[in-house]
Amino acid sequence: MATQEKITVYNLADLKNTTDDAIPNYLTSLSFTPSHILTDVRLALGFSAFALSAACFAWDYNFGFESTKTYTAFAVALYTILNGLLTFWIFYVEKGTIYQGTSPKGDKIRISTETKKNVPVYHMTIEVKDGKTGERKTLKISRSFTEWFDAAGRFVAAPLQTVLAQGVDVVGRVDTKRANAAKVEGGEAGPSAVYTPEMLAMLSGEGVSVVGSAAETARGTEAAEAKKGGKRRKN
Repeated sequence: MATQEKITVYNLADLKNTTDDAIPNYLTSLSFTPSHILTDVRLALGFSAFALSAACFAWDYNFGFESTKTYTAFAVALYTILNGLLTFWIFYVEKGTIYQGTSPKGDKIRISTETKKNVPVYHMTIEVKDGKTGERKTLKISRSFTEWFDAAGRFVAAPLQTVLAQGVDVVGRVDTKRANAAKVEGGEAGPSAVYTPEMLAMLSGEGVSVVGSAAETARGTEAAEAKKGGKRRKN
């Protein structure tokens, strides 16, 4: 939704982190099922290295260095291996992955993101696997942060969600409302053509909820019924 919490628009790390956090929330609202295997392996490697260090300290404290130096040497070698594996996992396996999961239709999706130094552009690499045919496809999408942050630094989710729904078939097949948004003569207009800076400011100011299409539709129906029920009967 349009958050009232502001960030510094000149802080590239804040822009990226806020956007990174918003994507899993959006996909969860569409009933995607996240996979935590990447995080689980990273935590297992990290905690294993920590446990080894704690054990090494304990036996050195209780039995002294001389009687345990052989074990300590093995522990140091194993600790080095574990940290090497952790570094390899983070930089060559995770590779900036912020989301990995499965759509309600059985399609697999993995999203990795990055930014370039001093360039306010959000680069997404989306790997998808068709749940029926097994076909794999890699998409690359790069958009400016100004498409979903207003001038005051408030994050507005709708433009980012529209980028994903229109640019990634796996997401668009679930969020059809956003995938079919901004129809214009001769094709589809991109999200940047739909959400101008003025509209971003308006959305953030009004606190419009844009987490999921289904939620929007439900709220719209409730509002319409309330308005209808509030009309006075003419005599």
